[in-house]
Amino acid sequence: MKNIFLSVVCLLFLLSCGNRESKIVYSNPLHVAFGDPFIIQASDGKFYMYGTSGEAGFRAYSSEDMIDWKDEGLVYRGATSGSWTVDCFWAPEVYERSGKYYLFFSSNWKDNPAGELENFRIGVAVADQPAGPFVEMYDRPLFDPGYPVIDANLYFDDDHGKVYLYYSRCCYKHPVESEISDLAREKGWFDKVEESWIYGVEIKPDFSNIAGDPVLLLRPPAKLDDRQAEWESRSITAREVNRRWTEGSYIIKKNGTFYMMYSANFFGGQHYAVGYATSDHPLGPFKKADNNPVLQKNTDKGGDVTGTGHNMVLTLSDGEMYCVYHGRTTKTGDERVVFIDKMEIAANGELIVHGPTTDEQSFLLRKE
Repeated sequence: MKNIFLSVVCLLFLLSCGNRESKIVYSNPLHVAFGDPFIIQASDGKFYMYGTSGEAGFRAYSSEDMIDWKDEGLVYRGATSGSWTVDCFWAPEVYERSGKYYLFFSSNWKDNPAGELENFRIGVAVADQPAGPFVEMYDRPLFDPGYPVIDANLYFDDDHGKVYLYYSRCCYKHPVESEISDLAREKGWFDKVEESWIYGVEIKPDFSNIAGDPVLLLRPPAKLDDRQAEWESRSITAREVNRRWTEGSYIIKKNGTFYMMYSANFFGGQHYAVGYATSDHPLGPFKKADNNPVLQKNTDKGGDVTGTGHNMVLTLSDGEMYCVYHGRTTKTGDERVVFIDKMEIAANGELIVHGPTTDEQSFLLRKE
């Protein structure tokens, strides 16, 4: 009987050690001043966050619990003599594949004979550790579509051995005629309206180039009676800027459906917000959701958060999903800071983000 009792005690001890569970309590925003935040849980069990910081490269932070973050310094340095990059290092995303870490990012390309003001392209760097150092894989961008592009996001279709890249064509020199642009001219707001559009394309597994032709997936609505027109055109109707964005895409697959989240409106303004679209194929066609936007400012409801956007989705080992994004508060001013809020795919297929929040939140963190 004594041996049986000891065996049970040992078993309970081992189980508790093998699957530790902690209740994490926090409130937004986090103490990390990033735009375009991106978090991974690496093979070492730690969380690593990357983001846009205005530096000549990318900084990373590490954490055991997603709340207290340690500055790991610059993990990738651009604008060096051997780099294809110049400046404007934006929207990093890191993916762990076969023990390596791959950093996808946007930057201005030094090959600029026409002297374009926006010459953004997408590049990739690799490291052996999530905290770098990341080294560019090629002395050139991943590909050159002939127009500026930003905001790389990847989907790995391991069942079919394919990799898909999603990106945003910039607004720069991309005026689009629509009922919104007609309204802007009629009202005397702007002479033209430029737009950014989201594309998808298959890329080679070694990340050396694209493996097909880009496909247009999402763009701002052309007609005023489109149910998405009001919220996606607020930067125009608020007279902030003469541009409409569809950018910052992030794709997940849930219950056989592809959900593409995206951001609309001026990233530097209060109306930056997130919507989503769905498809049964990674290259569409995508249909925008009726419950858009799913994340937006809350100042009209007594809150203090504006400029919510460029999100990613972090899924923990227990299947719980969290929307990671940047926003602003009265206290942070123009500085973008990181928020993490719970999100879910409801039984009816709707994607719901429970935010933005600034009150106390909690989640259970399980470690194997």
